[in-house]
Amino acid sequence: MNIFRILSVLLLMALPVKAQQMDIQMVISDQLNAFLEDDFETAYSFAAPNIKQMFPTSERFGLMVKNGYPMVHRPSSYRFTETKEVAGTLYQNVLIQDQEGRFFVAEYAMTQTIAGWKIKAVRVYMRPKAGV
Repeated sequence: MNIFRILSVLLLMALPVKAQQMDIQMVISDQLNAFLEDDFETAYSFAAPNIKQMFPTSERFGLMVKNGYPMVHRPSSYRFTETKEVAGTLYQNVLIQDQEGRFFVAEYAMTQTIAGWKIKAVRVYMRPKAGV
């Protein structure tokens, strides 16, 4: 097999992963934008069934995010970093800066449903200072 053929095969194998990553990032962006507008109904639409079972209304979901995840509710900025797969679950990391200038890493666990990608969990970590 020549080098061109090998590169073509590798590129074709990577395309679905890149498309999934773009879809996942769109879901997270759309949810973060909905939070910025206090549109909890739209933000709730991106939650996976397990989250909707724990928080059966968009109002309860919104209160949980507002009170428990203020950096997600009101990020001053964010950018996508690492995407990884662990035991069949795709994780998308997002570097979030809050309104006070602190940085956090939000690890979004994603699940694919009939309706598209949904957020099934988010873990937030304080980003260590440089050199720590």
